[in-house]
Amino acid sequence: MFFPLKDENPTKTFPYMTVLLIAVNCLVHFIKLGVGRYGYYIVAGYGVVPFEITHAVDIDPKVPLGPYITLVTSLFLHGSIWHLLGNMWFLWIFGNNIEDIEGHFRFLIFYLLGGAAASMLQIAISPSSTVPVIGASGAVSAVLGAYILKFPRARVKTLLFIFIFITVINVPAVAFIGIWFFIQLISSVGRGGSNVAWFAHIGGFIFGLAAVKLFEKKMEKKSPPGYKVY
Repeated sequence: MFFPLKDENPTKTFPYMTVLLIAVNCLVHFIKLGVGRYGYYIVAGYGVVPFEITHAVDIDPKVPLGPYITLVTSLFLHGSIWHLLGNMWFLWIFGNNIEDIEGHFRFLIFYLLGGAAASMLQIAISPSSTVPVIGASGAVSAVLGAYILKFPRARVKTLLFIFIFITVINVPAVAFIGIWFFIQLISSVGRGGSNVAWFAHIGGFIFGLAAVKLFEKKMEKKSPPGYKVY
């Protein structure tokens, strides 16, 4: 088992959108906890239900704007505090650098589209499921796909557990994220009844790989030095 502690990859700008996304996710989760048993209706209404998307129907409880809005709203719902903390920690470590190269607004669009793409692959795998799919994992997976492509050599300080042995090691991002993605692939095999949307992780990651260059800020060309004539 391994877990990222930080990456050694400085940024040029403050990650306002990453911080905002984390804050909104936390706020939504605590609102869901605050309403007690009615939190189920929030999940049922605003989680993405594959059957609703593939059949263009909104099963009770109905939500404003119809079922397709849940491709976005589901990204801000989490099943437990650990589900929330895990996703937000990965977003905090890897999201700031992607926001840095894309810009704040482009990063937000990239994040939301990555989450929607992740959900669409999960829907394609189980189109008739009526179980709500929730969580930021698909969107965060898109961030990881972008990160492995743009910063493969960045060092990730990683907490490593091997039975009772615990240590901290520095590994290249390509190794850390590559192992993470391999785990998603093997976990998806024969796990149709799992409560983890493994294919959403895979779909988000593929989106991140494919789309990151489309969202990058254009680099300003440096003009040659001017001349002064005396």
